[in-house]
Amino acid sequence: MGRVLTPQDRAKIQVALADAFVDNAVDYKAIAKQMRDYDPEIVRDILYEDVAPVCFSNLETPVPSIWTGFDTQWLLNEIDKQTRTREASWLKRRLDNLKTAWLRYSYGYIWKEISESSKA
Repeated sequence: MGRVLTPQDRAKIQVALADAFVDNAVDYKAIAKQMRDYDPEIVRDILYEDVAPVCFSNLETPVPSIWTGFDTQWLLNEIDKQTRTREASWLKRRLDNLKTAWLRYSYGYIWKEISESSKA
């Protein structure tokens, strides 16, 4: 824990956390196992600031299109696009702060499941 994240580490975390947004039974224990070497606070921030904004709509739609997992390249590209947009605009950063707060509230159960699974 507490190690510096490389871009590869960050991508690995993003891909693993995206599994929490599939329309199927989520293996929180498997996600937690992949996160065990990383600082939980950083992982939680990645969940709500990077992954959830891109993936949450899959859980909100009446007929979700993603059942087994997000395409890795698509996911990483969307997160990168979102990050670049946020960095380029003061207004987008403010709006994203509000969205992140809503995502932490609405999908707080995801982090709770992951953190509880990491203790088991």
